[in-house]
Amino acid sequence: MPGVDGFIYPNEIELQWSVLIVLYPFITGLVAGAFILASLERVFNVEAVRPTYRLALLTALAFLLVAPLPLQMHLGHPERSFQMYLTPHRASAMAMFGFVYLWYLMVVLLLEIWFDYRRDLVLAWRASTGLKRRLYGVLALGSDNISPASLRLDDRLGRIVTIVGIPSAFLLHGYVGFIFGSVKANPWWSTPLMPIVFLFSAIVSGIALVMLLYVASCWLRRVPVDMICLDTIARYLFYAFLIDFSLEMLDLLHRIYEADESFRALDFMVKTRLFTSQIVLQIVVGTLVPLGLLALVQVRRMSARARRAIYVVAGVLTLVGIFAMRWNVVIGGQLFSKSFLGYTTYKMEFATREGLLPAILVMILPFVILVALVRLLPPWPDRAEVHEG
Repeated sequence: MPGVDGFIYPNEIELQWSVLIVLYPFITGLVAGAFILASLERVFNVEAVRPTYRLALLTALAFLLVAPLPLQMHLGHPERSFQMYLTPHRASAMAMFGFVYLWYLMVVLLLEIWFDYRRDLVLAWRASTGLKRRLYGVLALGSDNISPASLRLDDRLGRIVTIVGIPSAFLLHGYVGFIFGSVKANPWWSTPLMPIVFLFSAIVSGIALVMLLYVASCWLRRVPVDMICLDTIARYLFYAFLIDFSLEMLDLLHRIYEADESFRALDFMVKTRLFTSQIVLQIVVGTLVPLGLLALVQVRRMSARARRAIYVVAGVLTLVGIFAMRWNVVIGGQLFSKSFLGYTTYKMEFATREGLLPAILVMILPFVILVALVRLLPPWPDRAEVHEG
């Protein structure tokens, strides 16, 4: 049989989880990472990242709205998915996703954005006419009180919501890693470090995405980049990346030392079918190169233009590496038999329901939503102090 080596069970020839399931943890990771970056300014008073605070919130919202879409497209009957809200099953990690998702979307993210934007919504409501005025009135929930006492209350409540949102963001993406880590039938996923690795890689990918979006937005608006802000974001990206890489290496060393009955199969996978995606893309191109670039900026003095270019390259390579990590976990974990005696291959089709074209459209959709959100709720401060260091 083409694409199959050794002994493999009939139900393992065709992979049950496709590229859409790769996108699911990748997108939720971007959400969690963007929100963590926003919390640096609101909770931890890192004033240097203030220019990206609102942009990070809108980015998290845009990607969170799309996060369930890959799962819906994967389902045979997506119209039945609402039933998990009507018949909750606390023993099922998959079924609990809906409640985790709604908590994070409705209670945490939307509330924080509303408290932060309420003054702007009221001012836009007063200044607009016609349909636009009605829209802003609905978004302001009919509340037009923007007195100093009311705005102080908004800020206090928004801070409380952000504090609650930090563990909620950890729960959102740590739970994704928990799903894979709790599948004991698959040795590629069954590791206690999987939720933690997923969480820190999510933080890394979200910070990298917001950094790239900030640079791109400044270029499109033809305004100078705040280099103090950009340097601070890159520094936090570097620190988070170091922790993430250390955790992944710790997991790898644990597997090598333990060397259980599955190690031979996993070692064969890494050296053959996953060599390009794991060794080349994930470890070398997506981890070591961006880490080296970010470290170079920390130890050498260079111009603002050179630093910007390095940050952009490092950000792009970081996203490539995190996506490769998700690919290796989801797809790589299904390429070998439970008997450890056979291997299969994954051929991604183009225009099918779970093919490459739908995956590309799903990844484009959050950016379209983000453009609409930015037009409706501009994230740029009225007067930004720009540092050209």
